[in-house]
Amino acid sequence: MSAPPLWPTRIRVVRGPLGVRLLLDSRAIITVLVLTLSLAILSVYALTRGAAAIPTGDVLSALVGRGEPGTLRVVTEWRLPRITLALLAGACLALSGAIFQSMTRNPLGSPDILGFNTGAYTGALIVSLVLGTGAISVTVGAFVGGLLTALAVYFLAFSRGVQGFRLIVVGIAVSAVLSAFNSYLLVSARLEEAVTASVWGAGSLNGVRWAQVEPVAWSLLVLVPVLLLVARQLQMLELGDEYARALGLSPERTRIVLLGVGVGLVSVTTAIAGPITFVALAAPQIAKRVVGASGPCLLASAVVGAALLLLSDVIAQQLIAPNQFPVGVVTACLGGAYLVWLMTRPQKGTS
Repeated sequence: MSAPPLWPTRIRVVRGPLGVRLLLDSRAIITVLVLTLSLAILSVYALTRGAAAIPTGDVLSALVGRGEPGTLRVVTEWRLPRITLALLAGACLALSGAIFQSMTRNPLGSPDILGFNTGAYTGALIVSLVLGTGAISVTVGAFVGGLLTALAVYFLAFSRGVQGFRLIVVGIAVSAVLSAFNSYLLVSARLEEAVTASVWGAGSLNGVRWAQVEPVAWSLLVLVPVLLLVARQLQMLELGDEYARALGLSPERTRIVLLGVGVGLVSVTTAIAGPITFVALAAPQIAKRVVGASGPCLLASAVVGAALLLLSDVIAQQLIAPNQFPVGVVTACLGGAYLVWLMTRPQKGTS
């Protein structure tokens, strides 16, 4: 009797140049292609909707630079930046969620549960309300706030290593403290500034222009290659620290790198669009289920995250049109329902 294969039959080994070998999962590839096609259709639909409906043919013409000047302006300068930011921000949040869920080996280990979103929001509030500086400084403040929160949670949870459940409990506690501090900052601010910060704090894509898309795009271009370099180590961490050390990996050093990448992805999104919840929590888990994988599915998670945020934004625009909800309100409602389902779902190994 022949020995079973080392990987499922749907996985193929592709040999590249310089002896590089790639493992390609046919189901994952097909799933990502289908999701990408669905995402393209949803994007075109979102471009047609708004205060003034635009026919699909006119939208497609505008995307290639043809059509009436008014239609071109609405499609390429008003709606397309918002949709692009929804796609990029959704991908950032989903990748960050996949990182932290793998690090904690817990489906609740997302940046919104661990408090990193709240910390990034705190940094942005301090810069905008207390220091009163510009948009670039707000982005830097959000990153610094998210990073300091992550380091605080990490070191408070550290006890001869970091255990996933301990990290989550400490993150929830730190998030509660920061939420109270954020409320104090809003109450202490001038009325106009407080209202603006509160709306932004709900998570909003209203009024997005190309200048706001650029920081998120640059963050992806810088951080995703770093994530790909340590993706294999991320899978090894899911086996546990002892196994990871046996395979020659330094768990704590790898966690620090992953911590920086994950915080960077969520912080820049929070600085531009506010603390958007649910996407980082649900997208990696949905991606695992549709792909049928046991480990992190980074590409599928990014596509699912982009689809979730764009779909939520379309709902936010259309539900009470011509008025609009902040997209964070929609994602929070969906996230609450998902969290209830996740907590009431029977777990393996329990009676």
